Amino acid sequence: MITKPSVRLLRVSFAPRNLPLSAIRPFSTTKSPKSSNRIYTPVRRPDDFSSYLQLSTSSRRSLITLWTASYCPTCSTVSPIIQELIESGVGEQEGGVAFCEVEYDCLDIMSSGLGMTYMITSMPTLLSFDRGEAQTQTRVVDARKMGDREWLKQWIRTEASRRGGGGGGVGGSALFGGLFGR
Repeated sequence: MITKPSVRLLRVSFAPRNLPLSAIRPFSTTKSPKSSNRIYTPVRRPDDFSSYLQLSTSSRRSLITLWTASYCPTCSTVSPIIQELIESGVGEQEGGVAFCEVEYDCLDIMSSGLGMTYMITSMPTLLSFDRGEAQTQTRVVDARKMGDREWLKQWIRTEASRRGGGGGGVGGSALFGGLFGR
């Protein structure tokens, strides 16, 4: 008697190297998973930052980073405001954003040179990444702007509307460094 081999379907989840699935917390007020915002756990290691950058690039979603330090009282005021706005769905209509807080004073982050790479000179700093490129033209270091909810909503929407289209950063095009504008 010949029997057919049984076929079992396995459900496979994608998790970046060394990053547990529990680190990713999706938030959405819409039913479309493609446009939902994501909030990641705070970054304390360069590998985590790299993973989040890859995840946002592959999902064509801008990654908004808030660079903070434990000694910065302004950082502890601004961070909950930004998280609340992103959790409430600001930017989802424009394509969604991902958000992570980079704890700059963690030893692994400080020794990695990430701050120097992205020219982080003050705390807090808001810096968006699109297609893996830092959008230095729209970097925010003014704490008064970060405390203004309406201004922040508009900034998040602007960054979300990039949707992997580039522009406004180190150069509008990775190939030519923005020599020809947008």
